[in-house]
Amino acid sequence: MRLDIWYHGRGETLSELAFIAERERSKGEFAPEGALVLHPYGRYCNANRFAGEVDTFEALDSVRKRYAVDAARISVRGFSMGGAACWQFGTHFAGEWAAIAPGAGFTETPQFTGAFRDPIKPYWFQQKLWHLYDSADYAINLFNTPTTAYSGELDGQRQAAEVMSKAMAAEGLTLQHIIGPGAHHFYEANAKKEVARLVDEAVAKGRNDAPAVVKFTTWTLRYNRMKWLTVDGLGHHWERARVEAAVERPGAIRVTTSNVTAITLDPPEPLVARRGRATVTLDRQPVTITGYPASFHKDGTRWMVGTVPVRPRDRSAVAFNSPVPLHKQHGLQGPIDDAFMDSFIVVRPTGPPMNPAVGAWAAAEMKHAVSAWRSQYRGEAIERDDRAVTAADVANSNLVLWGDPSSNALIARILPRLPLHWSASTLRIGGESFSAASVMPVMIYPNPLNPRRYIVLNSGFTFREFDYLNNARQNAKLPDWAIIDIGTPPSSRWPGGIAAANFFGEYWELLPKHALEIAQP
Repeated sequence: MRLDIWYHGRGETLSELAFIAERERSKGEFAPEGALVLHPYGRYCNANRFAGEVDTFEALDSVRKRYAVDAARISVRGFSMGGAACWQFGTHFAGEWAAIAPGAGFTETPQFTGAFRDPIKPYWFQQKLWHLYDSADYAINLFNTPTTAYSGELDGQRQAAEVMSKAMAAEGLTLQHIIGPGAHHFYEANAKKEVARLVDEAVAKGRNDAPAVVKFTTWTLRYNRMKWLTVDGLGHHWERARVEAAVERPGAIRVTTSNVTAITLDPPEPLVARRGRATVTLDRQPVTITGYPASFHKDGTRWMVGTVPVRPRDRSAVAFNSPVPLHKQHGLQGPIDDAFMDSFIVVRPTGPPMNPAVGAWAAAEMKHAVSAWRSQYRGEAIERDDRAVTAADVANSNLVLWGDPSSNALIARILPRLPLHWSASTLRIGGESFSAASVMPVMIYPNPLNPRRYIVLNSGFTFREFDYLNNARQNAKLPDWAIIDIGTPPSSRWPGGIAAANFFGEYWELLPKHALEIAQP
Protein backbone atom coordinates (compact mmCIF):
# COMPACT_ATOMS: atom_id res chain seq x y z
CA MET A 1 0.00 0.00 0.00
CA ARG A 2 0.92 3.63 -0.50
CA LEU A 3 1.71 5.53 2.71
CA ASP A 4 1.56 9.29 3.32
CA ILE A 5 3.11 10.86 6.42
CA TRP A 6 1.16 13.95 7.52
CA TYR A 7 2.70 16.54 9.86
CA HIS A 8 0.19 18.54 11.92
CA GLY A 9 0.16 22.26 12.61
CA ARG A 10 0.91 23.99 15.89
CA GLY A 11 -1.63 23.78 18.70
CA GLU A 12 -0.87 25.14 22.15
CA THR A 13 -3.30 22.72 23.80
CA LEU A 14 -2.39 19.70 21.69
CA SER A 15 -1.89 17.17 24.46
CA GLU A 16 -1.55 13.50 23.60
CA LEU A 17 -5.24 12.91 24.35
CA ALA A 18 -6.36 15.90 22.29
CA PHE A 19 -4.24 14.65 19.38
CA ILE A 20 -5.77 11.16 19.53
CA ALA A 21 -9.29 12.57 19.87
CA GLU A 22 -8.81 14.75 16.79
CA ARG A 23 -7.66 11.78 14.74
CA GLU A 24 -10.68 9.77 15.88
CA ARG A 25 -12.95 12.53 14.57
CA SER A 26 -11.19 13.22 11.27
CA LYS A 27 -9.03 11.44 8.73
CA GLY A 28 -7.10 14.68 8.23
CA GLU A 29 -6.50 17.18 5.43
CA PHE A 30 -5.70 14.51 2.82
CA ALA A 31 -6.91 10.90 2.86
CA PRO A 32 -6.12 9.37 -0.55
CA GLU A 33 -8.23 6.38 -1.46
CA GLY A 34 -6.41 3.09 -0.92
CA ALA A 35 -3.57 4.73 1.03
CA LEU A 36 -2.42 4.59 4.61
CA VAL A 37 -1.86 7.94 6.33
CA LEU A 38 0.54 8.11 9.29
CA HIS A 39 0.05 11.06 11.68
CA PRO A 40 3.09 11.49 13.97
CA TYR A 41 2.42 13.40 17.17
CA GLY A 42 5.90 14.87 16.82
CA ARG A 43 6.55 15.64 20.48
CA TYR A 44 3.81 18.27 20.79
CA CYS A 45 4.87 21.54 19.10
CA ASN A 46 8.55 21.39 18.17
CA ALA A 47 8.02 20.92 14.40
CA ASN A 48 9.21 17.30 14.64
CA ARG A 49 12.77 18.37 15.34
CA PHE A 50 15.35 16.43 17.37
CA ALA A 51 13.45 13.69 19.26
CA GLY A 52 10.41 14.42 17.09
CA GLU A 53 12.50 13.58 14.05
CA VAL A 54 13.50 10.24 15.53
CA ASP A 55 9.83 9.54 16.33
CA THR A 56 8.85 9.76 12.65
CA PHE A 57 11.21 6.96 11.69
CA GLU A 58 10.32 4.82 14.70
CA ALA A 59 6.63 5.27 13.88
CA LEU A 60 7.30 4.42 10.24
CA ASP A 61 9.17 1.27 11.25
CA SER A 62 6.26 0.26 13.46
CA VAL A 63 3.72 0.76 10.67
CA ARG A 64 5.82 -1.20 8.21
CA LYS A 65 5.99 -4.15 10.60
CA ARG A 66 2.20 -4.32 10.76
CA TYR A 67 1.05 -3.28 7.27
CA ALA A 68 2.13 -4.07 3.72
CA VAL A 69 3.71 -0.69 2.88
CA ASP A 70 5.22 -0.11 -0.55
CA ALA A 71 8.61 1.45 0.25
CA ALA A 72 8.69 3.13 -3.16
CA ARG A 73 5.39 4.97 -2.52
CA ILE A 74 5.96 6.83 0.75
CA SER A 75 5.46 10.59 0.75
CA VAL A 76 5.71 13.37 3.34
CA ARG A 77 3.13 16.14 3.62
CA GLY A 78 2.09 18.80 6.14
CA PHE A 79 0.77 22.31 6.68
CA SER A 80 1.82 25.31 8.78
CA MET A 81 4.21 23.97 11.44
CA GLY A 82 3.68 20.66 9.68
CA GLY A 83 4.74 22.29 6.43
CA ALA A 84 8.01 23.26 8.08
CA ALA A 85 8.44 19.66 9.24
CA CYS A 86 7.69 18.45 5.72
CA TRP A 87 10.36 20.76 4.26
CA GLN A 88 12.78 19.49 6.90
CA PHE A 89 12.19 15.80 6.17
CA GLY A 90 11.94 16.46 2.46
CA THR A 91 15.34 18.12 2.17
CA HIS A 92 17.31 16.28 4.85
CA PHE A 93 16.06 12.80 3.85
CA ALA A 94 15.14 13.50 0.23
CA GLY A 95 16.21 10.06 -0.99
CA GLU A 96 13.56 8.34 1.13
CA TRP A 97 10.39 9.75 -0.46
CA ALA A 98 8.36 9.35 -3.61
CA ALA A 99 7.15 12.95 -3.21
CA ILE A 100 7.05 15.81 -0.74
CA ALA A 101 4.19 18.32 -0.45
CA PRO A 102 4.69 21.09 2.15
CA GLY A 103 2.13 23.78 2.78
CA ALA A 104 3.21 27.09 4.36
CA GLY A 105 5.58 26.53 7.31
CA PHE A 106 9.10 27.96 7.39
CA THR A 107 12.30 26.97 5.61
CA GLU A 108 15.04 29.02 7.29
CA THR A 109 15.71 30.81 10.57
CA PRO A 110 17.06 34.37 10.22
CA GLN A 111 14.41 35.85 7.92
CA PHE A 112 11.41 34.03 9.34
CA THR A 113 12.26 34.80 12.98
CA GLY A 114 13.73 38.26 12.36
CA ALA A 115 16.84 37.18 14.24
CA PHE A 116 18.81 40.26 13.28
CA ARG A 117 15.95 42.59 14.23
CA ASP A 118 16.02 41.18 17.76
CA PRO A 119 17.77 43.61 20.14
CA ILE A 120 19.80 40.62 21.36
CA LYS A 121 21.78 39.59 18.29
CA PRO A 122 22.87 35.95 17.76
CA TYR A 123 26.37 34.73 18.47
CA TRP A 124 28.49 33.39 15.60
CA PHE A 125 27.96 29.79 16.70
CA GLN A 126 24.17 30.22 16.69
CA GLN A 127 24.33 31.26 13.06
CA LYS A 128 26.47 28.22 12.28
CA LEU A 129 23.94 25.99 13.99
CA TRP A 130 21.07 27.31 11.85
CA HIS A 131 22.57 25.06 9.16
CA LEU A 132 21.39 22.02 11.13
CA TYR A 133 17.73 22.43 10.18
CA ASP A 134 17.39 25.28 7.67
CA SER A 135 15.84 23.55 4.66
CA ALA A 136 16.91 26.23 2.20
CA ASP A 137 20.53 25.21 2.85
CA TYR A 138 19.72 21.70 1.52
CA ALA A 139 17.81 22.68 -1.63
CA ILE A 140 19.93 20.68 -4.09
CA ASN A 141 18.92 17.48 -2.30
CA LEU A 142 15.53 17.75 -4.05
CA PHE A 143 17.22 17.02 -7.39
CA ASN A 144 15.63 13.56 -7.59
CA THR A 145 12.52 14.16 -5.45
CA PRO A 146 9.24 15.52 -6.88
CA THR A 147 8.22 18.53 -4.76
CA THR A 148 4.88 20.33 -4.75
CA ALA A 149 4.59 23.33 -2.42
CA TYR A 150 1.34 25.09 -1.54
CA SER A 151 0.77 28.63 -0.25
CA GLY A 152 -2.29 30.77 0.23
CA GLU A 153 -1.98 33.89 -1.92
CA LEU A 154 -2.41 36.15 1.12
CA ASP A 155 -0.62 33.97 3.67
CA GLY A 156 2.42 35.51 5.35
CA GLN A 157 3.93 32.04 5.48
CA ARG A 158 4.05 32.04 1.69
CA GLN A 159 7.53 33.37 2.42
CA ALA A 160 8.68 29.79 3.12
CA ALA A 161 8.04 28.52 -0.39
CA GLU A 162 9.41 31.70 -1.93
CA VAL A 163 12.67 31.24 -0.04
CA MET A 164 12.84 27.62 -1.19
CA SER A 165 12.00 28.59 -4.76
CA LYS A 166 14.93 31.02 -4.78
CA ALA A 167 17.28 28.47 -3.19
CA MET A 168 16.27 25.78 -5.69
CA ALA A 169 16.62 28.18 -8.63
CA ALA A 170 20.19 28.86 -7.53
CA GLU A 171 20.78 25.11 -7.95
CA GLY A 172 19.12 24.97 -11.37
CA LEU A 173 15.90 23.46 -9.98
CA THR A 174 12.34 24.71 -10.37
CA LEU A 175 9.87 24.50 -7.50
CA GLN A 176 6.32 23.48 -8.38
CA HIS A 177 4.43 26.04 -6.28
CA ILE A 178 0.62 26.01 -6.18
CA ILE A 179 -1.01 29.26 -5.01
CA GLY A 180 -4.48 29.34 -3.44
CA PRO A 181 -6.10 32.51 -4.88
CA GLY A 182 -7.44 34.82 -2.19
CA ALA A 183 -6.51 32.36 0.55
CA HIS A 184 -4.86 33.18 3.84
CA HIS A 185 -3.56 30.36 6.05
CA PHE A 186 -5.63 27.48 4.65
CA TYR A 187 -5.98 25.27 1.57
CA GLU A 188 -8.14 26.90 -1.11
CA ALA A 189 -10.46 24.21 -2.50
CA ASN A 190 -9.38 24.13 -6.15
CA ALA A 191 -5.72 24.56 -5.33
CA LYS A 192 -6.01 21.70 -2.86
CA LYS A 193 -7.37 19.44 -5.62
CA GLU A 194 -4.42 20.40 -7.83
CA VAL A 195 -1.94 19.64 -5.06
CA ALA A 196 -3.60 16.25 -4.51
CA ARG A 197 -3.49 15.46 -8.22
CA LEU A 198 0.20 16.29 -8.56
CA VAL A 199 1.17 14.33 -5.46
CA ASP A 200 -0.92 11.34 -6.53
CA GLU A 201 0.81 11.31 -9.92
CA ALA A 202 4.29 11.47 -8.39
CA VAL A 203 3.57 8.76 -5.81
CA ALA A 204 2.05 6.51 -8.48
CA LYS A 205 5.36 6.65 -10.37
CA GLY A 206 7.18 5.65 -7.21
CA ARG A 207 10.53 6.56 -5.74
CA ASN A 208 13.53 6.18 -8.04
CA ASP A 209 16.09 4.16 -6.10
CA ALA A 210 18.56 3.95 -8.97
CA PRO A 211 19.14 7.46 -10.34
CA ALA A 212 22.24 7.65 -12.51
CA VAL A 213 23.10 11.06 -11.04
CA VAL A 214 23.02 11.89 -7.33
CA LYS A 215 23.49 15.41 -5.95
CA PHE A 216 23.83 15.98 -2.23
CA THR A 217 24.74 18.69 0.23
CA THR A 218 25.04 18.72 4.01
CA TRP A 219 26.60 20.69 6.83
CA THR A 220 26.83 17.88 9.37
CA LEU A 221 27.28 14.13 9.45
CA ARG A 222 23.94 13.83 11.27
CA TYR A 223 22.52 14.08 7.71
CA ASN A 224 24.86 12.13 5.47
CA ARG A 225 22.94 9.93 2.99
CA MET A 226 21.41 10.30 -0.44
CA LYS A 227 20.26 7.28 -2.44
CA TRP A 228 23.38 5.17 -3.04
CA LEU A 229 25.82 7.71 -1.59
CA THR A 230 26.92 8.12 2.04
CA VAL A 231 29.22 10.88 3.31
CA ASP A 232 31.44 9.47 6.07
CA GLY A 233 33.76 12.42 6.78
CA LEU A 234 33.82 16.19 6.45
CA GLY A 235 36.72 18.58 6.18
CA HIS A 236 34.97 21.00 8.53
CA HIS A 237 31.56 20.70 10.18
CA TRP A 238 29.14 23.60 9.72
CA GLU A 239 30.62 24.53 6.36
CA ARG A 240 28.81 23.37 3.23
CA ALA A 241 29.82 19.95 1.92
CA ARG A 242 28.76 18.83 -1.56
CA VAL A 243 28.95 15.65 -3.61
CA GLU A 244 27.84 14.94 -7.15
CA ALA A 245 28.15 11.34 -8.31
CA ALA A 246 27.29 10.12 -11.82
CA VAL A 247 27.33 6.63 -13.27
CA GLU A 248 28.85 7.19 -16.70
CA ARG A 249 28.71 3.50 -17.64
CA PRO A 250 28.40 0.27 -15.64
CA GLY A 251 32.13 0.18 -14.91
CA ALA A 252 32.74 3.86 -14.26
CA ILE A 253 31.49 6.45 -11.77
CA ARG A 254 32.62 10.05 -11.65
CA VAL A 255 32.46 11.91 -8.31
CA THR A 256 33.16 15.54 -7.50
CA THR A 257 33.32 16.71 -3.89
CA SER A 258 33.78 19.79 -1.75
CA ASN A 259 34.59 19.71 1.99
CA VAL A 260 34.24 15.90 2.00
CA THR A 261 36.98 13.59 3.29
CA ALA A 262 35.32 10.17 3.18
CA ILE A 263 32.46 8.60 1.23
CA THR A 264 30.85 5.24 0.52
CA LEU A 265 29.25 4.34 -2.81
CA ASP A 266 26.71 1.53 -3.04
CA PRO A 267 24.93 1.86 -6.41
CA PRO A 268 22.38 -0.85 -7.26
CA GLU A 269 22.06 -2.99 -10.34
CA PRO A 270 21.32 -2.32 -13.16
CA LEU A 271 23.32 0.94 -12.81
CA VAL A 272 26.50 -1.05 -12.17
CA ALA A 273 27.79 -4.58 -11.91
CA ARG A 274 28.05 -5.23 -8.17
CA ARG A 275 31.17 -7.38 -8.55
CA GLY A 276 34.23 -7.01 -10.74
CA ARG A 277 36.74 -4.28 -11.48
CA ALA A 278 35.46 -0.75 -11.88
CA THR A 279 36.89 2.75 -11.91
CA VAL A 280 35.71 5.50 -9.63
CA THR A 281 37.09 8.93 -10.51
CA LEU A 282 37.10 11.14 -7.44
CA ASP A 283 37.87 14.81 -8.06
CA ARG A 284 39.66 13.82 -11.32
CA GLN A 285 41.67 11.06 -9.60
CA PRO A 286 40.86 7.54 -10.92
CA VAL A 287 40.73 4.77 -8.30
CA THR A 288 40.27 1.08 -9.14
CA ILE A 289 37.92 -1.05 -7.02
CA THR A 290 36.77 -4.67 -7.17
CA GLY A 291 33.12 -4.28 -6.21
CA TYR A 292 30.48 -2.40 -4.23
CA PRO A 293 29.87 -1.11 -1.64
CA ALA A 294 33.14 0.78 -1.87
CA SER A 295 34.48 3.24 0.69
CA PHE A 296 37.07 5.95 0.09
CA HIS A 297 38.90 8.44 2.28
CA LYS A 298 41.27 11.30 1.70
CA ASP A 299 44.91 11.03 2.71
CA GLY A 300 46.01 14.62 2.39
CA THR A 301 44.83 15.58 -1.08
CA ARG A 302 44.70 12.04 -2.49
CA TRP A 303 41.76 9.65 -2.38
CA MET A 304 42.42 6.14 -1.07
CA VAL A 305 40.27 3.01 -0.93
CA GLY A 306 39.01 2.17 2.55
CA THR A 307 37.26 3.72 5.52
CA VAL A 308 38.61 6.56 7.65
CA PRO A 309 41.75 5.26 9.42
CA VAL A 310 42.66 5.79 13.04
CA ARG A 311 44.51 9.08 13.16
CA PRO A 312 48.01 8.99 14.68
CA ARG A 313 47.82 10.74 18.01
CA ASP A 314 49.38 14.17 18.23
CA ARG A 315 49.61 16.95 20.76
CA SER A 316 46.40 18.61 19.57
CA ALA A 317 44.32 15.48 20.06
CA VAL A 318 43.01 14.05 23.28
CA ALA A 319 44.65 10.64 23.56
CA PHE A 320 43.05 7.65 25.17
CA ASN A 321 42.91 4.04 24.11
CA SER A 322 39.72 3.39 22.19
CA PRO A 323 38.48 0.56 19.99
CA VAL A 324 36.73 3.21 17.88
CA PRO A 325 38.60 5.86 15.87
CA LEU A 326 37.99 9.15 17.64
CA HIS A 327 36.68 11.20 14.75
CA LYS A 328 33.37 12.84 14.06
CA GLN A 329 31.02 10.42 12.36
CA HIS A 330 27.30 9.98 11.79
CA GLY A 331 25.54 10.01 15.14
CA LEU A 332 28.70 11.03 16.96
CA GLN A 333 29.33 14.55 15.70
CA GLY A 334 27.62 16.95 18.13
CA PRO A 335 26.40 19.55 18.97
CA ILE A 336 25.11 19.20 22.55
CA ASP A 337 21.49 18.73 21.44
CA ASP A 338 22.46 15.65 19.42
CA ALA A 339 22.73 13.63 22.64
CA PHE A 340 18.96 13.94 23.08
CA MET A 341 18.18 12.18 19.79
CA ASP A 342 18.81 8.80 21.38
CA SER A 343 18.46 7.09 24.74
CA PHE A 344 19.92 9.26 27.51
CA ILE A 345 20.20 9.12 31.29
CA VAL A 346 20.38 12.12 33.62
CA VAL A 347 23.13 11.34 36.14
CA ARG A 348 22.64 13.12 39.47
CA PRO A 349 25.58 14.07 41.71
CA THR A 350 25.56 12.64 45.24
CA GLY A 351 28.75 14.14 46.68
CA PRO A 352 29.57 17.61 48.00
CA PRO A 353 30.25 20.24 45.29
CA MET A 354 33.52 22.14 44.92
CA ASN A 355 31.74 25.22 46.24
CA PRO A 356 28.15 26.14 47.12
CA ALA A 357 27.53 28.41 44.10
CA VAL A 358 28.58 25.72 41.63
CA GLY A 359 26.45 23.14 43.42
CA ALA A 360 23.38 25.37 43.52
CA TRP A 361 23.67 26.22 39.82
CA ALA A 362 24.01 22.54 38.84
CA ALA A 363 21.03 21.51 40.97
CA ALA A 364 18.81 24.26 39.55
CA GLU A 365 19.81 23.65 35.94
CA MET A 366 19.35 19.88 36.24
CA LYS A 367 15.84 20.46 37.61
CA HIS A 368 15.18 22.90 34.75
CA ALA A 369 16.42 20.39 32.13
CA VAL A 370 14.23 17.55 33.43
CA SER A 371 11.17 19.81 33.61
CA ALA A 372 11.79 21.23 30.13
CA TRP A 373 12.11 17.73 28.68
CA ARG A 374 8.70 16.87 30.11
CA SER A 375 6.97 20.04 28.92
CA GLN A 376 8.56 20.37 25.46
CA TYR A 377 9.32 16.78 24.49
CA ARG A 378 6.54 15.07 26.46
CA GLY A 379 8.86 12.51 28.01
CA GLU A 380 9.99 11.50 31.48
CA ALA A 381 13.77 11.72 31.70
CA ILE A 382 15.45 8.63 33.17
CA GLU A 383 17.48 9.64 36.23
CA ARG A 384 20.22 7.80 38.13
CA ASP A 385 22.52 8.66 41.01
CA ASP A 386 26.14 8.82 39.88
CA ARG A 387 27.08 5.66 41.78
CA ALA A 388 24.05 3.74 40.50
CA VAL A 389 24.96 3.92 36.79
CA THR A 390 25.42 0.39 35.44
CA ALA A 391 27.54 -1.12 32.68
CA ALA A 392 24.33 -1.52 30.66
CA ASP A 393 23.64 2.21 31.05
CA VAL A 394 27.10 3.02 29.74
CA ALA A 395 26.64 0.62 26.84
CA ASN A 396 23.17 1.70 25.76
CA SER A 397 22.67 5.36 26.62
CA ASN A 398 24.21 8.79 26.42
CA LEU A 399 25.06 10.00 29.92
CA VAL A 400 24.13 13.54 30.95
CA LEU A 401 26.42 14.24 33.90
CA TRP A 402 25.56 17.02 36.34
CA GLY A 403 27.85 18.61 38.89
CA ASP A 404 31.63 18.73 39.11
CA PRO A 405 34.52 16.30 39.83
CA SER A 406 33.86 16.60 43.56
CA SER A 407 30.10 16.02 43.49
CA ASN A 408 29.76 13.55 40.62
CA ALA A 409 31.80 10.34 40.77
CA LEU A 410 31.46 9.68 37.03
CA ILE A 411 32.81 13.12 36.13
CA ALA A 412 35.78 12.47 38.40
CA ARG A 413 36.33 9.07 36.78
CA ILE A 414 36.43 10.29 33.18
CA LEU A 415 37.94 13.75 33.73
CA PRO A 416 41.55 12.68 32.92
CA ARG A 417 40.32 11.68 29.47
CA LEU A 418 38.36 14.86 28.71
CA PRO A 419 39.86 17.90 26.96
CA LEU A 420 39.76 20.17 30.00
CA HIS A 421 41.52 20.67 33.32
CA TRP A 422 39.14 21.09 36.26
CA SER A 423 40.27 21.57 39.84
CA ALA A 424 38.77 23.29 42.86
CA SER A 425 40.49 26.52 41.88
CA THR A 426 40.81 26.49 38.09
CA LEU A 427 38.94 25.41 35.01
CA ARG A 428 41.07 25.43 31.89
CA ILE A 429 40.15 24.52 28.32
CA GLY A 430 42.65 25.05 25.55
CA GLY A 431 44.56 28.20 26.36
CA GLU A 432 41.77 29.78 28.40
CA SER A 433 41.61 29.67 32.21
CA PHE A 434 38.75 30.57 34.54
CA SER A 435 38.06 30.56 38.25
CA ALA A 436 36.34 27.26 39.04
CA ALA A 437 34.20 29.05 41.63
CA SER A 438 32.47 31.23 39.03
CA VAL A 439 32.02 29.08 35.91
CA MET A 440 30.68 25.71 34.82
CA PRO A 441 31.50 23.80 31.64
CA VAL A 442 28.81 22.43 29.36
CA MET A 443 30.03 19.97 26.75
CA ILE A 444 29.33 17.00 24.51
CA TYR A 445 32.08 14.44 23.91
CA PRO A 446 32.49 10.74 23.10
CA ASN A 447 32.15 8.85 26.38
CA PRO A 448 35.64 7.63 27.39
CA LEU A 449 33.97 4.55 28.89
CA ASN A 450 32.18 3.80 25.60
CA PRO A 451 33.20 6.04 22.66
CA ARG A 452 30.18 4.89 20.66
CA ARG A 453 28.04 6.99 23.00
CA TYR A 454 28.14 10.58 24.25
CA ILE A 455 28.66 12.16 27.61
CA VAL A 456 27.17 15.60 28.20
CA LEU A 457 28.31 17.87 30.99
CA ASN A 458 25.73 20.08 32.71
CA SER A 459 23.22 20.66 29.93
CA GLY A 460 19.85 19.61 28.68
CA PHE A 461 18.68 20.58 25.20
CA THR A 462 19.90 24.13 24.63
CA PHE A 463 16.91 26.26 23.61
CA ARG A 464 14.94 27.78 26.48
CA GLU A 465 11.66 29.55 27.34
CA PHE A 466 12.15 32.43 24.90
CA ASP A 467 11.93 29.90 22.07
CA TYR A 468 9.05 27.74 23.29
CA LEU A 469 6.29 29.73 21.55
CA ASN A 470 8.00 29.85 18.14
CA ASN A 471 9.14 26.48 16.86
CA ALA A 472 11.25 28.19 14.18
CA ARG A 473 13.48 29.36 17.05
CA GLN A 474 13.77 25.88 18.55
CA ASN A 475 17.28 25.34 17.24
CA ALA A 476 20.45 24.16 18.90
CA LYS A 477 21.79 27.22 20.71
CA LEU A 478 25.19 26.05 21.97
CA PRO A 479 27.98 24.32 20.01
CA ASP A 480 30.07 21.36 21.22
CA TRP A 481 31.23 23.13 24.39
CA ALA A 482 30.80 26.35 26.32
CA ILE A 483 31.90 27.90 29.58
CA ILE A 484 28.98 29.34 31.54
CA ASP A 485 29.52 32.31 33.84
CA ILE A 486 27.26 31.40 36.75
CA GLY A 487 27.56 34.92 38.16
CA THR A 488 25.06 35.92 35.47
CA PRO A 489 21.65 34.54 36.47
CA PRO A 490 20.00 32.04 34.11
CA SER A 491 17.47 33.63 31.76
CA SER A 492 14.83 32.63 29.24
CA ARG A 493 17.62 32.43 26.65
CA TRP A 494 20.77 31.18 28.39
CA PRO A 495 21.79 29.15 31.45
CA GLY A 496 24.05 32.06 32.47
CA GLY A 497 26.65 34.25 30.82
CA ILE A 498 28.59 32.80 27.89
CA ALA A 499 32.26 33.18 28.80
CA ALA A 500 33.61 31.02 25.94
CA ALA A 501 32.22 28.59 23.35
CA ASN A 502 33.37 26.64 20.33
CA PHE A 503 33.05 23.46 18.31
CA PHE A 504 35.54 20.62 18.44
CA GLY A 505 37.46 19.69 15.31
CA GLU A 506 36.84 16.66 13.13
CA TYR A 507 38.91 14.47 15.46
CA TRP A 508 37.24 15.90 18.58
CA GLU A 509 40.31 18.03 19.15
CA LEU A 510 40.26 21.54 20.58
CA LEU A 511 40.33 24.28 17.98
CA PRO A 512 42.00 27.69 18.29
CA LYS A 513 40.16 30.21 20.44
CA HIS A 514 37.22 31.87 18.73
CA ALA A 515 36.15 35.31 19.93
CA LEU A 516 32.56 35.64 21.17
CA GLU A 517 31.55 38.10 18.49
CA ILE A 518 27.94 38.69 17.57
CA ALA A 519 26.90 37.42 14.14
CA GLN A 520 26.01 40.00 11.52
CA PRO A 521 23.36 39.59 8.78
